Amino acid sequence: MAAMTEILTAPTAPATGRTVPVRPVSSPALVRRDPPPPATWTWEPSQRWLRGYAAGPGGEVAVVDSRRPILVWEPGAKVPEYGFPAADVRTDLLVPGEAPREAYYRPKTPARRWFDLQLEERRIPAVAWVWDHDGLDGFFGVTWYPGVLDRWTEEDERVFAHPRDPHSRVDTLRSSRRIVVRDGDRVLADSVASVIVYETGLPPRYYLPREDVVSGELESVDRWSECPYKGEATEYWATVGDPEREIAWSYPDPLEAVSALAGRVAFYSERVTVEVDGVQAGRSQPARDAV
Repeated sequence: MAAMTEILTAPTAPATGRTVPVRPVSSPALVRRDPPPPATWTWEPSQRWLRGYAAGPGGEVAVVDSRRPILVWEPGAKVPEYGFPAADVRTDLLVPGEAPREAYYRPKTPARRWFDLQLEERRIPAVAWVWDHDGLDGFFGVTWYPGVLDRWTEEDERVFAHPRDPHSRVDTLRSSRRIVVRDGDRVLADSVASVIVYETGLPPRYYLPREDVVSGELESVDRWSECPYKGEATEYWATVGDPEREIAWSYPDPLEAVSALAGRVAFYSERVTVEVDGVQAGRSQPARDAV
């Protein structure tokens, strides 16, 4: 019983003036789990059914239809790309082409060859490529860049932007922490009803109810982006009087898995100050006295 009592006893508070560590002390025997992307090519198999479509004169054509794709990470890349066996690609519709005039998301390294897609009178440039790596001979990369192919599906679900990394998580958690957003001395938002997005490898993002954003402090701008995990962000805001300085965004109709984000407003903690319970996001000490 004495041993049990000892276990249940609360720890003694540290002596006044003593520094309390907020992180472990790293050493060769204890390292932080924060691996950078490998500096070499990596790949892994996938069992997802992938299809990529383009509209032709006779109707929609499945340019890719594969139940055995692989995921390919180029050296240093956080996000993968799918590689497809040549037999799963309509190579009969591919003709030699040039690299895209504008930079696609991927490939990051120069491709060995590029191909256009020829659908009778419709020619779509820079649809597919072959990686400049002998180990990937026999596989094609096919771009997910917006506006090239008309749509992609994994199984029967629409997908877009780029392949989802099977090793990444995107969690949305409701929180009563106090989130205060400041731009200099101006308060842009103050909320205790956020939804926090924790996404592997990225800083937390705090999505706030619109009623907690100060009216008149943001100026709407014409901007659009898409995320394979969250959907389409079709509302963006900048600092009033400075439309080039985008600081906030929203997903009016997010994907079902993150439906809690619908209509909420998030701010770039890299461009404005976001305080979480009095601590500036990304720091471990209070940004100012809590009120």
